[in-house]
Amino acid sequence: MLTTKRKPATVGEILVEEFMKPLGLTQSTLAEAMSVPRKHVNELCNDRRAVTAATALILARVFGNSPEFWLNVQRRGELWTALHNPRQRERIERARPLGAAA
Repeated sequence: MLTTKRKPATVGEILVEEFMKPLGLTQSTLAEAMSVPRKHVNELCNDRRAVTAATALILARVFGNSPEFWLNVQRRGELWTALHNPRQRERIERARPLGAAA
């Protein structure tokens, strides 16, 4: 379980700060390398699009890392958001382990 209070870096932050900036890539250049529309890359960079399995495979191929890396970045953010959202937290806390429910 995520116990940190600090929100994890998003896919967009990692993509831009750790990959695009150091490599001097523009969104257009990355979109061309990924064979996707520039809008797709723009939405990833601005955290308006989630990483799907297919996108993770493409990013892994382009950057030479693993699809699990990209999916884990996405997963960590989603879990943190769910745990720190009061409505979601309430739903989560209402759930009971099967041993206690029986």
